[in-house]
Amino acid sequence: MNPFYSLGKVLIIIGLVIAAMGVLMVITPRVPWLGKLPGDIIIKKENFQFYFPITTCIIISIIVTLLLYLFKR
Repeated sequence: MNPFYSLGKVLIIIGLVIAAMGVLMVITPRVPWLGKLPGDIIIKKENFQFYFPITTCIIISIIVTLLLYLFKR
Protein backbone atom coordinates (compact mmCIF):
# COMPACT_ATOMS: atom_id res chain seq x y z
CA MET A 1 0.00 0.00 0.00
CA ASN A 2 1.20 3.47 -0.82
CA PRO A 3 2.41 5.36 2.31
CA PHE A 4 0.74 8.52 1.05
CA TYR A 5 -2.66 6.78 1.05
CA SER A 6 -2.88 6.63 4.84
CA LEU A 7 -1.46 10.15 5.15
CA GLY A 8 -4.09 11.39 2.72
CA LYS A 9 -6.87 9.81 4.79
CA VAL A 10 -5.54 11.44 7.96
CA LEU A 11 -5.36 14.85 6.27
CA ILE A 12 -8.93 14.50 5.00
CA ILE A 13 -10.17 13.64 8.50
CA ILE A 14 -8.27 16.57 10.02
CA GLY A 15 -9.75 18.86 7.36
CA LEU A 16 -13.28 17.66 8.10
CA VAL A 17 -12.76 18.20 11.84
CA ILE A 18 -11.48 21.74 11.24
CA ALA A 19 -14.43 22.47 8.92
CA ALA A 20 -16.89 21.14 11.52
CA MET A 21 -15.29 23.36 14.18
CA GLY A 22 -15.65 26.34 11.85
CA VAL A 23 -19.33 25.61 11.30
CA LEU A 24 -19.84 25.34 15.05
CA MET A 25 -18.12 28.68 15.60
CA VAL A 26 -20.49 30.31 13.11
CA ILE A 27 -23.63 28.66 14.52
CA THR A 28 -22.81 28.94 18.26
CA PRO A 29 -23.69 32.65 18.73
CA ARG A 30 -27.19 31.92 17.40
CA VAL A 31 -27.88 29.40 20.18
CA PRO A 32 -28.82 31.62 23.15
CA TRP A 33 -28.76 28.92 25.85
CA LEU A 34 -25.33 27.55 24.93
CA GLY A 35 -22.87 28.53 27.65
CA LYS A 36 -25.53 29.86 29.99
CA LEU A 37 -26.86 26.64 31.48
CA PRO A 38 -27.40 25.99 35.18
CA GLY A 39 -24.19 24.56 36.56
CA ASP A 40 -21.86 26.72 34.46
CA ILE A 41 -19.36 28.42 36.77
CA ILE A 42 -19.15 32.21 36.59
CA ILE A 43 -17.08 34.23 39.07
CA LYS A 44 -17.11 38.01 38.68
CA LYS A 45 -14.99 40.38 40.77
CA GLU A 46 -13.84 43.96 40.20
CA ASN A 47 -10.98 43.37 37.75
CA PHE A 48 -11.44 39.65 37.22
CA GLN A 49 -13.92 37.37 35.53
CA PHE A 50 -13.67 33.57 35.44
CA TYR A 51 -16.04 31.53 33.32
CA PHE A 52 -16.07 27.75 33.04
CA PRO A 53 -19.05 26.21 31.23
CA ILE A 54 -18.90 22.76 32.88
CA THR A 55 -22.53 21.80 32.16
CA THR A 56 -22.24 22.93 28.55
CA CYS A 57 -19.04 20.89 28.14
CA ILE A 58 -20.72 17.77 29.55
CA ILE A 59 -23.73 18.13 27.22
CA ILE A 60 -21.53 18.69 24.17
CA SER A 61 -19.41 15.67 25.17
CA ILE A 62 -22.52 13.47 25.40
CA ILE A 63 -23.77 14.66 22.00
CA VAL A 64 -20.40 14.09 20.33
CA THR A 65 -20.12 10.63 21.93
CA LEU A 66 -23.56 9.66 20.67
CA LEU A 67 -22.79 10.93 17.16
CA LEU A 68 -19.50 9.03 17.04
CA TYR A 69 -21.26 5.89 18.30
CA LEU A 70 -23.90 6.18 15.59
CA PHE A 71 -21.37 6.81 12.80
CA LYS A 72 -19.18 3.93 13.96
CA ARG A 73 -22.02 1.42 13.55
